[in-house]
Amino acid sequence: MQTLRNIKLRRLASNTSLPPSSSFTHLPRMRRCLSPVSSCLAFSTGTLLLASLLLSMMRSCSDSGSSLIKNFSASTASLTVNRAKEIGLLNATEDLYDGVTVEMKEPMESEVFVSLLRASMSKWRQQGKKGVWIKLPIQLSSLVEPVVQEGFRYHHAESDYLMLVHWIPNTPDTLPENASHRVGIGAFVINNNREVLVVKEKNGGFRGTGVWKLPTGVVHEGEDICAAAVREVKEETGIETDFGEVLAFRQTHQSFFRKSDLFFICMLRPRSFDIQKQDSEIQAAQEYVDQAYNKEHQAFKYVAEICKNKSEGAYVGFSAMPISTSSSAKNTYLYFNNLNFNKL
Repeated sequence: MQTLRNIKLRRLASNTSLPPSSSFTHLPRMRRCLSPVSSCLAFSTGTLLLASLLLSMMRSCSDSGSSLIKNFSASTASLTVNRAKEIGLLNATEDLYDGVTVEMKEPMESEVFVSLLRASMSKWRQQGKKGVWIKLPIQLSSLVEPVVQEGFRYHHAESDYLMLVHWIPNTPDTLPENASHRVGIGAFVINNNREVLVVKEKNGGFRGTGVWKLPTGVVHEGEDICAAAVREVKEETGIETDFGEVLAFRQTHQSFFRKSDLFFICMLRPRSFDIQKQDSEIQAAQEYVDQAYNKEHQAFKYVAEICKNKSEGAYVGFSAMPISTSSSAKNTYLYFNNLNFNKL
């Protein structure tokens, strides 16, 4: 009780705005408190007022504390939104099909990212955007789950990033699917003596079969078909060649992880015939012969016939004409039959 009275006295001494005691003369005096604890204490009018003020302050503090506790969660949750508003919307690049692409580069907390994404999606809807692409580098894989929870789906993945997409309008999704084909080449290398370069594989489907086949391989990302053919022959046999023509191509499906396959038969001319086989891939290399396997399998039979007719000058394939495009600074190639090109 002594401590409480000291607090009252300090507040009374420091509160210079309180009215003089004469202002409270109309209040009745209390000589004895009804509480047993304070039955022996007499209160003046001023003391009673101070007690009333103190109790009011305590109730106010109690109510404020309760209010703070109730609002704590809401205030904490709003911090993410406020932070997102401070940062702004997600940086996005518009494409030619009323879509946008977000390419994330810097680390970001998932809560902040989701707030930014929701605000950005709202804006894109108002703008009439359709497809939204989000490119996440492998370092930001922690954002994949919250992006999926916002309605995005996987589109494709590479060694260093993952692409997710979302279709905004309530119309059929027309976003293009991931690349549907893998591209391969087979190299028909023939010299002036009508000798054809063939190989036996140490690995793959032809391992241990004894079949002689054309050098083959897969076209790399960003690589032209004509360049891939020259590279594969160099890697497998050590022979330098010049690209001639695309003789034929075939398409198969469900070839590689549900992907289809395009395979181009390319004719090349050797700069030399000094064979240097690649021991890690090639078991042997020799002239192409009319083997039984080609006769038993229709696709190989046709390829062998095409190559034979080409060597006899009775077949014309598709030459590679370098051209430039407005969409890319790099030259590309148009493959066509140039037999009557001068007449066009």
